[in-house]
Amino acid sequence: MRKLTVITAAAAAVGTILTGCTQPQPDPAPAAPSASAADLDRYYRQPVSWAACADEQLAATGSECATVDVPLDYRDPQGASIELAISRMASTDPDSRRGIILTNPGGPGGRGLGMPANLREGMAPDVSDAYDVIGMDTRGLGASTPLDCGLTDMTWFRATGAGRSGFDENVQRASKAADLCWDKYPDVLPHTNTANIARDLDVIREALGEEKASYYGWSYGTVLGATYSQMFPERIDRLVLDSAADPAKYGIEMFRDMGPANEKAIDDFAAWAAPRHAEYGLGATPQLVRVGIEQLIADAAVTPITVGQFTLDDHTLPFVLYFNATSDTDNAAFAEALVQLRQFAAGKQVTPMPKLAGLLQAMFRPESGTGPDYASTLAILCGDRAMPTDPEWYWLNIERARADQPIFGSVHNSITPCAFWRGEPIEQVEIGNDTPALQVQSLGDTRTTYEEGLGMHRAMRGSRLVTVPGRTHAVFPDYPNDCARDAVNDYLREGTLPSEDVVCEA
Repeated sequence: MRKLTVITAAAAAVGTILTGCTQPQPDPAPAAPSASAADLDRYYRQPVSWAACADEQLAATGSECATVDVPLDYRDPQGASIELAISRMASTDPDSRRGIILTNPGGPGGRGLGMPANLREGMAPDVSDAYDVIGMDTRGLGASTPLDCGLTDMTWFRATGAGRSGFDENVQRASKAADLCWDKYPDVLPHTNTANIARDLDVIREALGEEKASYYGWSYGTVLGATYSQMFPERIDRLVLDSAADPAKYGIEMFRDMGPANEKAIDDFAAWAAPRHAEYGLGATPQLVRVGIEQLIADAAVTPITVGQFTLDDHTLPFVLYFNATSDTDNAAFAEALVQLRQFAAGKQVTPMPKLAGLLQAMFRPESGTGPDYASTLAILCGDRAMPTDPEWYWLNIERARADQPIFGSVHNSITPCAFWRGEPIEQVEIGNDTPALQVQSLGDTRTTYEEGLGMHRAMRGSRLVTVPGRTHAVFPDYPNDCARDAVNDYLREGTLPSEDVVCEA
């Protein structure tokens, strides 16, 4: 039940919008606007009834599911409410139980009900016994009063191609996506933002009868966790930020940082693939491997690659590469995908490997399940930050990036639907506090880059940073590094941060 992030990713990609690049100073934790504890009493005191999860795959993990009501607009807690879906993997040893860990898998727009089971895979038995691990689909996502704008693709991860026409098409796609969402949800979108999701977390904590909550977030989930610590510092027990974004760059600047990082990932992969030329045939030198990848894109611009019912061209092929270059543990799978793409380009009929087939399904048939997730991603990102609105700003950045970023420059500098979002964000939380936190970051992260992580480290002044060599996104529990895994388990077990930042060995 491995996660798929958009900032990620984003994927999900998931991270996207422009903020000032100055480091925010510590601010008092803001209270819910115009809402007192008494106003929220009916939400804080609501009963939570756990039952078997309706999703069979989720139920098979031993997770339980429930729903919780929260206000649509915290400024008007007596007004409309929405329903959130939550999950739990409960402690199996009540005598050892410490409390709850709230979680978020990133995106934004990453469904979170399966995260507790994933997180448990890396927990030492005594750590697992100490917590109920709580998952959630954030407001507007999955089983939590979902948004569905009728989006048919991820407009913000589409390369422009060599000329201007592809960019102009991206502009039209982005504008259409924004209009589809606003025409359908004008009363909901203004309240779909990270600050309100943080308030949702606190309603869940209180409804579960916990004075404090621990928290674990991947990717965008680190922005949410940092926001929760900023708004409710007295409610934080233990806080882990895994693969963090820079809160001062969260938005379009974060997207732009992904371009150089993904180009470097291609170079790192090429250095791995060249000595294995006899096995994969991708090139006998790193330079030849890269040239081959760039040529595959150029050829697809002339003759698109047909993979079953789907077609890849120079606009869509870069995202396939982006998704496959996330982790150095997937180098062999990336090589196999490239071999298959070459076979398809040559007109050969082969069965696409499952990872490639699943990615194409998500890219081209989002109505089968991922389309509403795209809407949630946009709602949060565009609801958190204001986006530059002039298309020429994006075009200028694309043109500047082409020389150094031949594969990803036009992907990570292109326009997003946030450029056409209506109105200004109603709330933005700046991060700058002394809350203790454990931060885990890989040096080669292509989603939230290591430099981005350093920005979070500066903003969360009470944090300790665990640096992990290699290339991955979302370190714990899947990346094979005992140092990082032990650091997370030790902190969750003892609650004591390392005395200084830690640099793990490979």
